[in-house]
Amino acid sequence: MEIRGRDFLRTSDFSTEELELILKRASQMKLALKKSQPSQQCLAGKSIAMLFQKPSTRTRLSFDVGISQLGGHPIYLNWGDLQLGRGETIHDTGKIFSCYVDGVVARVYRHADLEALAASASIPVINALSDEFHPCQALSDCFTIIEKKGGLDGLKIAFVGDGGCNVSKSLTEAALQLGGSVVIASPKRYSPREELISELRRLAKGGATLQITEDPVEAVRDADVIYTDVWVSMGTESDAENRLRELRPYQVNKDLLAVSAPDSIVMHCLPAHRGEEITQDVIDGPRSVVWEQAENRLHVQKGIMSLIL
Repeated sequence: MEIRGRDFLRTSDFSTEELELILKRASQMKLALKKSQPSQQCLAGKSIAMLFQKPSTRTRLSFDVGISQLGGHPIYLNWGDLQLGRGETIHDTGKIFSCYVDGVVARVYRHADLEALAASASIPVINALSDEFHPCQALSDCFTIIEKKGGLDGLKIAFVGDGGCNVSKSLTEAALQLGGSVVIASPKRYSPREELISELRRLAKGGATLQITEDPVEAVRDADVIYTDVWVSMGTESDAENRLRELRPYQVNKDLLAVSAPDSIVMHCLPAHRGEEITQDVIDGPRSVVWEQAENRLHVQKGIMSLIL
């Protein structure tokens, strides 16, 4: 299976078998790191541009460290510090990147800008978050679920909150491709677009299903995984007051957790607003795997880069 040289803009750019290959490589790299074995220097001699338009903690750290562990040279670039901030086109920027570096990790506001960058660059482009998708996060989440549950086949994953956010869409996409069923609970105006729902359902492996509901209790009932994210994401701050009011019934708390499966796990991609989308006792409780999620960003992204770059 050859995926070298390809862009990674969303998980559906790759087949189920190709995603499983990435997860297998990530597992090998995680095990090697835990055993203090030397990392494969598969990026030795390569320079990777890290183009960031949005602030970041986990994404920037995990990519920077991951590139370094694989022997590569990470170059952090703030969007506003480049000529992009003075009107140079994304097309021209992609052409210039192709002259100097071996790959681009990009965190942007508009997914269309990411697609334009990938179209103009002759080197691989990896989506480190856009307004539409967050595939590295989602694949890392699936990796964590597999570690905790042994696989995704037959699992019920409930996403509660802003069902139309980038994390919800990418998690749903990746989970369905890998055989997990997803239920999204959110107010109607926060649900994914109908055309995207249809597209996601076509990706489902085996008997995996996607359901949409406005009832968080229905979504979480007997769920194996409960997932939430912030209610006010970057770019939606102007609607913060409405969002905090309308999404309040979708808080992940001990009462909601009580209707899930007895061995369910709780996930959050972070950063978390404790007391809003999730309570402190749940995110710090025994079912929370948020710190494992955060760690696994490093391993899965190393798996992606080692195969693509």
